[in-house]
Amino acid sequence: MNFNVYLILTKRNKRYITYVGYTKDIKKRLILHNKSKGAKFTRGNYWKVIYKKKYLTKQLAMKAEYKLKKNFKLRNSLKQKYLKNENCSITSF
Repeated sequence: MNFNVYLILTKRNKRYITYVGYTKDIKKRLILHNKSKGAKFTRGNYWKVIYKKKYLTKQLAMKAEYKLKKNFKLRNSLKQKYLKNENCSITSF
């Protein structure tokens, strides 16, 4: 079974905020985040996936998620790269 590590982005109070997680079904998980049924941190905002990577096991995905959560330099560079390409098309509720 494949697991995905993902990075999602939203705009809150004129700032771009990211959230990292892992899941088997990334589409379903994003719908839950956007319906305020996901993690408490993500409630009330419109989220967009800006990065995802597949792993063969849950254990590998959890390790990669932990590393990405702690690596703010990498998260920021992924965010900047996305915003540069998308021209800031994310809106908040």
